[in-house]
Amino acid sequence: MTAGLKKRSPYGATLAEAVREELAEAALMLGGAVRDVRGYDYAVVNDHALFPFKYANRPTPLHRARLPADASTTRRRMLIGHGPDAQEGLFPLDDSLTTDEYEQLHEIFEELGATTKLVCVFFTADPENGIHAIHWGEAYLEPDRTFTWLHTEALPVAPA
Repeated sequence: MTAGLKKRSPYGATLAEAVREELAEAALMLGGAVRDVRGYDYAVVNDHALFPFKYANRPTPLHRARLPADASTTRRRMLIGHGPDAQEGLFPLDDSLTTDEYEQLHEIFEELGATTKLVCVFFTADPENGIHAIHWGEAYLEPDRTFTWLHTEALPVAPA
């Protein structure tokens, strides 16, 4: 998909909404549901919410994907609360070692359901060339805002 825009500023928000809408329509056709999370519709199929995320404006390897420092709390909470559990650390964190902010980020969204898991749909795109690459899988958000992928698969991109 190419946008033909003169300015880049509206491209990211427009593309993000278009992707969410397309995934929502596909989910409904597959017998899934669409759930509103803080004003944004997310497709849910078989207790798996699809989380689209454009991680770069140019072709970039998936292992270089990083959540922006200014990413919303909603995005962080979806990735942490509904994403896969962290790998075992050096020591377990008990309630006395966690902060309220830490606890809030680990809460699930009731709108999605307590058992709903997140499936990340990460892609790169720009207004001139459209979508370069799409990957889906399970990713754990690391404290440095990078991702550890437990499972990933590249999806074919339709020709322009």
